[in-house]
Amino acid sequence: MNQLIKQKCIMIIAGEASGDIHGSNLVRAMHEKNGAFFFCGIGGQALKHAGVRVLIDAEELAVVGISEVFLKLPAIFRGLTAAKQILKGLRPDLLILIDYPDFNLRVAATAKKLGIPVLYYISPQVWAWRSSRVNKIEKLINRMAVILPFEEEFYRKHNVPVTFVGHPLLDHNSAEHIIGNRKDLESDVIGLLPGSRDGEVGRHLPVMLEAAFIITGRIKKIKFIISVAPSVKRKQIEEIIKKHNGSADFELVTESVAEVCSQCSFVIAASGTVTLEVAITGTPMIIIYKVSPLSYWLGKIMISVKNIGLVNLIAGREIVPELLQSKACPENIADTAVAMLNDPPGLERLSNELHGIRDLLGGPGASERVADIALSML
Repeated sequence: MNQLIKQKCIMIIAGEASGDIHGSNLVRAMHEKNGAFFFCGIGGQALKHAGVRVLIDAEELAVVGISEVFLKLPAIFRGLTAAKQILKGLRPDLLILIDYPDFNLRVAATAKKLGIPVLYYISPQVWAWRSSRVNKIEKLINRMAVILPFEEEFYRKHNVPVTFVGHPLLDHNSAEHIIGNRKDLESDVIGLLPGSRDGEVGRHLPVMLEAAFIITGRIKKIKFIISVAPSVKRKQIEEIIKKHNGSADFELVTESVAEVCSQCSFVIAASGTVTLEVAITGTPMIIIYKVSPLSYWLGKIMISVKNIGLVNLIAGREIVPELLQSKACPENIADTAVAMLNDPPGLERLSNELHGIRDLLGGPGASERVADIALSML
């Protein structure tokens, strides 16, 4: 293989923070197997550090919610036009798309016309909403590499070439180390994970802080750790804390989610990939999520699954409480957290169930398995 592949050009598109990280690990895995690649495309700092020539910064394109898309439409259309022009000009040997479906499937259509093979890594959630998109995927995508166990069967039913590669979160996670650290905690520590985007933090952190004030009044020796994601401005979080004065012990940390969990006995997390990161460590949690009223209304119409938390979707039932939209208010969050914290046997059962989720996600090595698929397509 090494002798056959000379300097190959690969275009990669990761429009969101998590995709940027997983994409960077894939790029490194491919370079380790064969260094004769030139990578370019759309991404963030992680892809840049992995050696990708980032032509469009993903930060310009990132959105949360359905209605919020309209605010960024001009930037998204500019990005689409640029991505298609890059494809036509460079004619890369392979196009790798990571999540971000509405954008990426349009780019895939151009790649199809140009005869450029397309590898899609991390599936759009077509099994949850707008399932008709699978027909487009079947026509445009040469290979799907999926990270959730139930996705493989879904795509096989629709005649899409697919491989379950396991979840990339397992590549850099030592649950045993985290469990060992947690046993040494002298008091209850609650982690607050408000999201990986500024908009998410703006919606979730205020209600989390208010809930923290209520919990502090009910439980002695309680502390709170606020996780500051790399893609979020620390200043924004500090300003929100200043606006919500109250009696609670807060600490801001920029460590990984795994490290945050090693210091926590409980977590309140915004819905998203981060809930899987928490689940892998076996840390009991509550999932919350808030979007604009229009996004929520449209989502209620279009989403075809009972739960939105990835942990619950994989389990096939609600094992972690979900508080969404109006239910994600400080009183509900505090009531649920206090009830769970006052039930140690229940927390232990939940922790064991979360370890079961980890077992379903496949073993470490997702990036390497996707790299092998990409090499085979070259």
